[in-house]
Amino acid sequence: MVSAFPGKRFTLKWKMIVLISVLVIGICVIFGLFLHSFISKTMEEQMAKRALSVSQSVANMPEIRDAFQLENPASVIQEIVMPIQQQTEAEFIVVGNTEGIRYSHPDPDKLGEKMVGGDNERALLGESYISKRVGSLGLSIRGKTPIYDNNGDIVGLVSVGFLNEDVQHLIQQQSNTVWITLLLIVLVGIIGAIGISIYIKRLLSGMEPEEISQVVIQKEAILQSTHEGLIAVDEAGIVTMINAAARRILFYHTAVDDPFTGRSIQEVLPHTGLFAVLKNGKSHYNREMVLGDTVVLVNRMPIFRRSAIIGAVATFREKTELEHVTNELLRVKQYANAQRAQTHEFSNKLYTILGLLQLDETDEAIAFIKKESDSQLEWSRFLVEHVADPMVQGLLQGKLNQANELGITMSIDSESQLLTRFTGDKQEALLTAIGNLIENAIDELKHNPNGRQEIAVFFTDIGEDAIVEVDDSGPGVASEDVPRIFDQGYSTKPGSNRGTGLALTKLMLQEVNGTIMLEEGELGGACFIVTVPKDEGD
Repeated sequence: MVSAFPGKRFTLKWKMIVLISVLVIGICVIFGLFLHSFISKTMEEQMAKRALSVSQSVANMPEIRDAFQLENPASVIQEIVMPIQQQTEAEFIVVGNTEGIRYSHPDPDKLGEKMVGGDNERALLGESYISKRVGSLGLSIRGKTPIYDNNGDIVGLVSVGFLNEDVQHLIQQQSNTVWITLLLIVLVGIIGAIGISIYIKRLLSGMEPEEISQVVIQKEAILQSTHEGLIAVDEAGIVTMINAAARRILFYHTAVDDPFTGRSIQEVLPHTGLFAVLKNGKSHYNREMVLGDTVVLVNRMPIFRRSAIIGAVATFREKTELEHVTNELLRVKQYANAQRAQTHEFSNKLYTILGLLQLDETDEAIAFIKKESDSQLEWSRFLVEHVADPMVQGLLQGKLNQANELGITMSIDSESQLLTRFTGDKQEALLTAIGNLIENAIDELKHNPNGRQEIAVFFTDIGEDAIVEVDDSGPGVASEDVPRIFDQGYSTKPGSNRGTGLALTKLMLQEVNGTIMLEEGELGGACFIVTVPKDEGD
């Protein structure tokens, strides 16, 4: 996919790598500092406890107690302590008397000298404790314990120490291990960040956030402005999107308190057929169904990602809108047929006149012209005087010419009158009814050329309704076809795209509170009666 922002082709990828890397490094640094502090504290505590434990063990040795009774305790105590010091890896084990005089020391030259550090008072008072002081060997962590004789009197103390330098060295070794481990984690995190960024970039079809935002805004505007209703669901059948046209068709005019989004389509609109699409992955086109109080034509399609169904979408449009368009096309076709018939008839009459003149039959030509002129003037005068609406006048004149060309006798009752001029939906409904009924009668008679070819039209608006009656001499409507004669798509005539005219006529008449009925006609065929109220909805 070509980026709309060429200079930022890899911006998202590198931003994610840097962001995740910084995050991982930051976490590792904080965690490392915490571990270093924890290890330092733990190691010092462990070494201190170890020093105290060793000092207590030495102080409780009977040999050490007995040595204090000798004239030269150091000669015995030094020999006892040195192996213990080596085994415990202590830096020093110093045994001294109550005066602080050393009886043992790692450096034999310092035997008999006074202990350094000045932290013996508590031990000489009978307390075992830990201290951190600078001694003759340097800063050390010490464990001090008093030594009691057989009478329970304090005769000296034991000081076991580990040099702080050695403790810090151990801490550093442990910390190095931690830092190396965290460095490996950082490297893995950076590699993971690169992998994640590449994966997300692929999921986003190589688009940058700015592009995604722009595309989302554009598509939302398109979806909300389109005239077709649209409902989308995810793979679980939960409604994820419904546009303004769908809400309008379903009588929800705003997005406030949207009763659909986030709920199962089976719960809110159980007959949409989207669940079937999710299951079998098959698309449906131009299926008729009812949504709310509206008849619509629905298209249903699954949404695929890598051959897996991740949702479905249904688009629908109101059937009445399509029917209005179809009606307009039918009327245009009727007008075109009427004009074609009139043109063809006029052309035939011109050729007749031309032939008479070429044969020098002047009187015959004049008589023919006068006859045709009188007939046209008679019809035109009748329609002008008895029909107020010029649209109805033109439609009836065209149908008269069409019928005349086909050899069909079409008559209008002399008592007919339609002085009410309708506008808007009522005018459309009346024109549709007259045009479709006469067209159907002409079409029926064309398919029955051996019988009588007559159409009788009557109309009046004397009462509260305008009434139009169209009667023909065709075979009529079979009794078994009567219940379905006004159904959409149903027709007794052969061929496709049939069964629209009467259904549209009935629908448009119902919208203006009009009616259409089928009765047995006087001419032996079908007789349709249309009523349109005069005093409502003009």
